[in-house]
Amino acid sequence: MEEEIYNYLEKFEEETKQRFYELYKLIYASTSQNIEEKLWAKLPSFYIENNVVRLIPFKDHINIQAKAAVLHENELEEYKITPKGMLQVFHKQQIPCELFKTIFKESYE
Repeated sequence: MEEEIYNYLEKFEEETKQRFYELYKLIYASTSQNIEEKLWAKLPSFYIENNVVRLIPFKDHINIQAKAAVLHENELEEYKITPKGMLQVFHKQQIPCELFKTIFKESYE
């Protein structure tokens, strides 16, 4: 993990950091391509060329910005998708690993 993203996460509680790391691992498991990590507008962002997935941590949830999330709305009924297309995953919710890997992979295509 890039140092600037690691340092950014330090201000969050352990539960938020653990959820972030789970999602971070799924991003990398979704592709064999090279991912460029950086903070964009102070938000952890993961790029393959011009395609991006962002993980935006909050105290009780993590927002995921991934363009393919809206394509899987029917499979994500227990999760909230904001009007801006952000997928909200609250800490109390399960992470559907295979579905999220598919969403991340499709977001990078």
